[in-house]
Amino acid sequence: MQELYAGLAEIFETDTAEVNADTVLANHNWDSLAIVSTIALVDEIRGELLDGAALAECVTVADIVALIPQAQAA
Repeated sequence: MQELYAGLAEIFETDTAEVNADTVLANHNWDSLAIVSTIALVDEIRGELLDGAALAECVTVADIVALIPQAQAA
């Protein structure tokens, strides 16, 4: 999980310590570029492709994490 948090911190251009499961995405430049970057990040670290539309509906980092098992099942 730390690798995901570190990658998201880079996408959000913030300190890794500020990213955890409760981090609200809207507070950290959660836009189309961040969504595409997150898809690439998860693909790189987990080998799973997340659905962009589902990712756009995420509110917190925990919501992103919850999508990863769904991607594995698809």
